[in-house]
Amino acid sequence: MSNNDYFKVEGGKKLSGTINASGNKNEALPAIAAALLTEDEVSIDNIPDILDTRHMIEIAADLGVKVRKISKNHYSFKADKITKGHIDPAMSSKIRSSLLFLAPMLLRKGSVPLPDSGGDKIGKRRIDSHLFAFIKLGVEINDDGRSCVLTAKKLKGADFLLDEASVMATENAVMLAVLVPGTTSIYNAACEPHVQNLCIMLNKMGPDISGIGTNKIVIKGVKKLHGTKHRILPDHIETGSFMGLAAVIGGGVTIKDSYTPHMEIIFPAFTKLGIKYEVRGKDIFIPGNQKPKIEDDFGGSIPSISDQPWPSFPADLTSIMVVASVFSKGTIIIHEKMFEGRLFFVDSLIRMGAKVVLCDPHRVVVSGPGRLKPVELSSPDIRAGMALLIAALTAKGTTVIKNIKQIDRGYQDIEIKLKAIGADITRIVKD
Repeated sequence: MSNNDYFKVEGGKKLSGTINASGNKNEALPAIAAALLTEDEVSIDNIPDILDTRHMIEIAADLGVKVRKISKNHYSFKADKITKGHIDPAMSSKIRSSLLFLAPMLLRKGSVPLPDSGGDKIGKRRIDSHLFAFIKLGVEINDDGRSCVLTAKKLKGADFLLDEASVMATENAVMLAVLVPGTTSIYNAACEPHVQNLCIMLNKMGPDISGIGTNKIVIKGVKKLHGTKHRILPDHIETGSFMGLAAVIGGGVTIKDSYTPHMEIIFPAFTKLGIKYEVRGKDIFIPGNQKPKIEDDFGGSIPSISDQPWPSFPADLTSIMVVASVFSKGTIIIHEKMFEGRLFFVDSLIRMGAKVVLCDPHRVVVSGPGRLKPVELSSPDIRAGMALLIAALTAKGTTVIKNIKQIDRGYQDIEIKLKAIGADITRIVKD
């Protein structure tokens, strides 16, 4: 795979059939890191085969973890020996979730340099909450201006309030607390589905974690964790992405094995856009040939969709909702409250002919329905990349999408899945 690879999309074709949702990327990443908390074997199934999970697995192996690939989406990890005391900078710079190895490394090695983590360029992404939680649990931080080293001094349980409901800070704090003496209480904890399922996985390994799914998590630490078997849930963000795609250009699409109760948080935003869907057991069906109409707020005022920490609408679907709004009759405000760089991709939609006004870094006004034309595009981040791919599939003619490595970071075999429901998409591999 080259950074110069691109997608060639012949848009305007109706899509129909069945598409499968992969495992939750944001659940798999901390689960891989959590395997380092025990010397026993940890089996994790339904890991999506994407760039981000591959990077995390590579980091684990580089640290000395014995990694065994059972199948494309199933791995076992045995961290009976951690052979390195730091995370390779060349590896950590590829993925922000390399930060999730901090808690396991502190517990296994006693100290660890703070890695230079990568990730999407969607705005400022603080690590202060991670460091604050570590300090509360007894970690000493030595920053000389050139490097920063974290050292586990006198670890003990603590009660503290996170200054923001950061997902990865919560995950790091929980992973550290499970092997810290005493009881730890984390208030204003993130409660996203991937945080919940990390806690469920950890509970199977020995500690007592309560408050799962709420903003107050209580952890009773233990001296040692044992191995476990864990299966990653379907990715609600990928499912939401496919719902948006099927609604704007579908002739009837079933998203297989995609329904979990977490989808009930996401459905109301699609309803607000006038998009119809049906839950059929574990599947979600999006009827074809929809002509969605945006539901005005009471009194006829312009409605809005805004993201916030769970259990509100998830930020990772904001880009998808912008594109879906383009094809709904009416006007709506999309308010991105969490990341000031996420909405900049709408410049590409405007070039395609969408009626979108970027009010400021956090808000856009979308008027529809619109008709898009093909232009050359570049994917700025995972979710915007998928949003632009949806836009390209609606535009009659040939669209080229560059920097598709960003899409590959979050969506497994995306062109294969789309071809299966009738999309004309080709991956052009450049040496």
